[in-house]
Amino acid sequence: MRITTVAVIGAGTMGAGIAQVCAQAGWKTNLYDAFPEGLERGMERITSFWEKGIARGKTTEGQKKAWSANLHPVSDLKEAVTEADLVIEAVPEIPELKHNIFAEIDQHAPKHAVLGSNTSSLSIADIASATSRPENVIGMHFFNPVPIMKLLELVQHETCSSSTVALAEAAGAAMGKTTILVRDVPGFATSRLGVVLGNEAIRMLADGVASAKDIDTAMVLGYKHPMGPLALSDLVGLDVRRDILLNLQVSFNDDRYAPHPLLEQLVSEGRLGKKTGKGVYDWSSGQPEETDTGF
Repeated sequence: MRITTVAVIGAGTMGAGIAQVCAQAGWKTNLYDAFPEGLERGMERITSFWEKGIARGKTTEGQKKAWSANLHPVSDLKEAVTEADLVIEAVPEIPELKHNIFAEIDQHAPKHAVLGSNTSSLSIADIASATSRPENVIGMHFFNPVPIMKLLELVQHETCSSSTVALAEAAGAAMGKTTILVRDVPGFATSRLGVVLGNEAIRMLADGVASAKDIDTAMVLGYKHPMGPLALSDLVGLDVRRDILLNLQVSFNDDRYAPHPLLEQLVSEGRLGKKTGKGVYDWSSGQPEETDTGF
């Protein structure tokens, strides 16, 4: 099946990034959000990214014009998905919300459409159960920032068809991503490893092993990670990391996945990371700066 139209549901940081790479792939891309202000911010985020690329000489005015022509903000979900060959959901990690969204998408999207979820840890089979076509549903886990990160984790549940996997792999390639295929198990591959590393780094910080900067530098220079686990946790969102850990703790009935008390404290204080200006680090300058966690 050839992709001509894509619908992205949710215009937050991840959804906007996904819509951007879809538009750059040459597809008509409908970006939907239930909140007008959210949709406006998502479109502004995409435009700002392209304009920064032009300023740095990495993007041309012609490219921006062509990509912008592919991108369409849509305020009605039915309108967004009616002609879509691929629908990618990128709403918050709330199971009930995802169920409702997929049930509505199922009503209006063409029968051939592949339905992808950008969830980082929730069961794809469970999400697929909200539709009449579970064989067309697949996990499509992107990484932040989507236009830069090259990985796309595809999650195949038991009744997901091979044709659905093939289309998702082809879509990933068209977006310039390297895809990996994993089974539908809690945390998949990336989240399961990533949150454990981040949680242990927070434990080390709380125990006074080293400063946040030095813990991160150890992994960047010692293990060639592009970003340290604490800075990455701030970038992803400490609330997102906490929720994934809680899901793993319940799914595996294993307290080794319990969020460290410092992580819980930061989330309860609203220090969620870069998106709120402060988390493990202070991001008010745009760069991670050491700050007191008060633990």
